[in-house]
This record gives sequence, structure tokens and C-alpha cells, in this order.
Amino acid sequence: MAENRLPLRSVFAPVRALFVSDASSGVLLILVAAAAMLAANSELAGEYHALFYDKFAWYPHAKLSSLHYLINDGLMAIFFFVVGLEVKREIICGQLSSPAQRRLPVLAAIAGMAFPAAVYMLVIQGGDPQLTSGWAIPAATDIAFAMGVLGLLGSRVPASLRLFLLTVAIVDDIGAVMVIALFYTPDVDVMWLTISLVVLGVMIGMNRFNVTRAAPFVLVAIVLWWCVLNSGVHATIAGVAAALTIPMRRKDGNSMLETLEHNLVPWSAYAIVPIFGFANAGVNFADIGLNNILDPLPLAVAGGLVLGKQLGIFTCILAAAKLGFAKPPKGASWPEIWGVSVLCGIGFTMSLFIGELAFPAYPLLKEEAKIGILLGSAISALLGFMILRFTTTHPNDRTAEPDPA
Repeated sequence: MAENRLPLRSVFAPVRALFVSDASSGVLLILVAAAAMLAANSELAGEYHALFYDKFAWYPHAKLSSLHYLINDGLMAIFFFVVGLEVKREIICGQLSSPAQRRLPVLAAIAGMAFPAAVYMLVIQGGDPQLTSGWAIPAATDIAFAMGVLGLLGSRVPASLRLFLLTVAIVDDIGAVMVIALFYTPDVDVMWLTISLVVLGVMIGMNRFNVTRAAPFVLVAIVLWWCVLNSGVHATIAGVAAALTIPMRRKDGNSMLETLEHNLVPWSAYAIVPIFGFANAGVNFADIGLNNILDPLPLAVAGGLVLGKQLGIFTCILAAAKLGFAKPPKGASWPEIWGVSVLCGIGFTMSLFIGELAFPAYPLLKEEAKIGILLGSAISALLGFMILRFTTTHPNDRTAEPDPA
């Protein structure tokens, strides 16, 4: 009798599903982080470090003197431009367009930034005063990573929770951008900042006078980025500022903003963020012993992500529901809400970015911050996945008939 064999296509279907669903960008980030750590701790460690940190023979600006700077100050401006486009779209016609819709996500995001910062400061209390500048590292949620973990669960998670997580992460990004602008700008060149504001005014004028082509906006946005780079404000802020001037609707009814967002999101998710992750996630453990891993900084960052995030977001949702201020996500149970709150502790991209800004002159502290970020993000991802896996019911299971006795 012939053996019953599954078609090869069926055998590899689960693997293929990882790369054609919401999980794909998250899986890619996991692979990139693993590759960076392998490269930094292998025979290629010297080449890895030289590739990103050795200075170019010629460079137009001190902040663009190495590939690492070029990625963090240049390429990531495009990432922040996409974030700005998403934020504007959500405010105009999305989940942040009405007070009722944005009430809970905004409150949850604020609590989800304040609690991790509080946990961080509590852990480092009495330690090196230099560590206080890292308070914002555990305050950000990585959209791609968190949505990727949800994607692994398929349709088990209610659609309302997916939307809630996405909205909280977007508001979280707004908060992270404000934190970078306000707290990680040590010196400002007033002349260049004034020129930056003038250029931004030009972009606003282009919007008001109904410029219908994207090319002029892109060209002036590049000029704005160069001016902000010279101003002392982190250059990536130019990306967000420029995005907010992009017209939502044109005379022909088409959306320039949505077209740009549609074209740039794949590049951001599958090229820019992975390149940034590979350049920044490589921790050389040869220089860091067990004592360093258990230092206050890694523990504070990991504690902020794992404990602070879930405490802040979950207690905010619970309090809002009990007080009648806002309703929890429709159709979601409290264990499911807890699981998504835990997933918000995945802080990969934005946390790494803030970690680089927090300790510019302290390489060891940067490495310790990376360890805390990777550890806290991994624990949050695994814990959140397990909670949701065992507290949610697949839609097909809900309607399944009981087996006959």
C-alpha cells in the first residue's frame, strides 16, 4: 500500500507563512540581530567593527564620517519620515482622528513610556549618575517586531488587539521622537536651526499652494535634513518634520502621502531597519563579562522593558475601563490584553537608537545598553507569545463540534 505523504508544498507551508504575513518583518529582525551578534563574536569581529566604525577617506560632515554614522543619521531619517507619514495619516483619517478613538491608545502609550522610565531610574538609584541619561531607552516599542510576534499567532488574536497594539506603537513613536528632540540635543546652532525652520516653512507653503508632485517635496526634505544635521538637533527629526508637510489629498483626489507611504514602507521594514539592526545590535561579549551583564544598566533597561511596559499599559487599560473613561479593545479578554501589554516591551529599533544617543562617549555603556535591550526584548517577545498562545482560542476552535462520546 502506498504511503500517505504530504505534498512538499504543504510541508513548507508554515515556513512560507512566516514570510508572507505580519510576522515576516519581525522574523527578519530576529535573524538580523542574531547575525550581528554572531559577526561581533566570531573571527569576523574585526571586519564587522571596521566596516561600520572606521572613518571614510573623505566625508562631507563629521556626523557622516563612518558607515555607522551614515546609517544612524542618514538612512534612519527615511525611517523617521515613514513614521511621520504614518502618524499624520492616523491623525487625519485613522485611529487617532477622533477623541474617542485616540483616548485609550494615547493614555496607554504615555503610561507605557512613564512606567519603564520609572523602573529604569529605580534600578539605577544610587549608581553612576551618568546612567540617568539612559532613562528613555526602555520607553519605546518596536512596531515591526511586536506586530511580527502577533503575526506568528495568526488569527488567534482578536483584530481589535492588533489595531490597539499598532496604534499604541505609533503614539509611542511620537513620544520617542519628542524625547529625542527635547532630551538628546546637547548643543544647538541657532543659525542652522533658523535656516531649518525657514526650509520647513517652505515645505508648509508648498502644501498650502497645492504643489502636486512629490519630487519637489523630496528635494526640499533633503535640504531640510542637511540643515537639521548642522543645527545640532538629531538629523532624523527632519524626517518626521518633513513628513508632516506632505499633502494628504491632491486636487485629483489621490493621496500623495499614502502613495509615498505605500512605496517607502517595504524599504523601511525590509531594508533600512534591518541594516540599522545589523549595524547596532552586534555586542562583543569578549569585552563584557558576567559581572557587566548583571550591572545596573542592563538590568534597568531589561526591567523597564519587561516589567515597566506591561505594568504601565495594562494598569492604564484596567483603570480606564473601571472608571468608565475608555472601553478596552472589543472582543478581547483581560489575559489577551495582558499578553499584548507584555509584547509592547519589545523595544529593539527605537531602544537601540536612543541607546546610541544616551551614551555617545561611553562605548562600554552602549554595549551594556544593547544587552539590556536584547534581553528585555527577547523576554517580552517570548512571554507575550506564550501568554497569547495559551489564552486565545483559534476561531475554528470556537465553532468546532465536540467529539462524540
